[in-house]
Amino acid sequence: MIYDVSHRTTFRYSTPVAQSQHVVHMSPRAVERQRIKGHTLLIEPAPTIRTEREDYFGNRVVLFDIEQDHTELIVQARSTIGVTAPKKVDRAAAPAWEEVAKRIANPRAGLDLDVARYACASKNTYPTPDIAAYAGPSFKPGRSVLEAAWDLVERIYDDFTFDPTATDVSTPVTQVLQQRRGVCQDFSHLALACLRAMRISARYVSGYILTRPPPGVTRLTGADASHAWISVWSPDFGWVDFDPTNGLMPRDEHITIAYGRDYDDVSPISGILLGGSDHSVHVGVDVVPARG
Repeated sequence: MIYDVSHRTTFRYSTPVAQSQHVVHMSPRAVERQRIKGHTLLIEPAPTIRTEREDYFGNRVVLFDIEQDHTELIVQARSTIGVTAPKKVDRAAAPAWEEVAKRIANPRAGLDLDVARYACASKNTYPTPDIAAYAGPSFKPGRSVLEAAWDLVERIYDDFTFDPTATDVSTPVTQVLQQRRGVCQDFSHLALACLRAMRISARYVSGYILTRPPPGVTRLTGADASHAWISVWSPDFGWVDFDPTNGLMPRDEHITIAYGRDYDDVSPISGILLGGSDHSVHVGVDVVPARG
């Protein structure tokens, strides 16, 4: 499938911002199952300084500095991306999770840094005893690491309710576990905390997913949203994606933007301001199959 993606974020400030500096993660990542056919990033007002580089996790990021008074900032990414479904994985054929955990913990195993760093806890995925206890039933002795991850994802899907009013970006994963409500970011953080409690390498994946309105309902422009899921490492299969929010393994309707330890590593836009006082944020996302 080929998709046209538009992600527009508008900030409005109650008083002028004299200077602002921002980091943007909106450039689609070049992964095995994606072909980037086009990408642009529009910033208004025009930055005084704008640079692009690769971050610690291998994502493309844009850094910019605006050095003029402004009461509105618009950042809009437009991308055309070809996506194919991941290869089918026999989850039961992966090694036992205990073996994988031992290999990850062994400094002489010769693992790539990309695997080792995702076994470490982060601010948003710290594995408390309660989180480890929730993870426990999925990690039965001798169970394949991918079967254990799949069981965990299915349990989160069954046990938790999607509720965009229940949390915000600062809600700790311990609260999500307690209230059993949240959004894709929360469910991904919980799954990662559980996996890291078991010493398994797993990463946060930010991106988009094609959404379909109910039958007879007109699709609203800008009504889509960013999405998040996880990717779990297995020695035989590499990184394998799981979507706790939807209780499935991602298909060709999942579009990858960036990898990190958690949301903070890959938030679409972050920064610091001089001035501005109170502000509002409006985000509009569209993911549509490309025409032609």
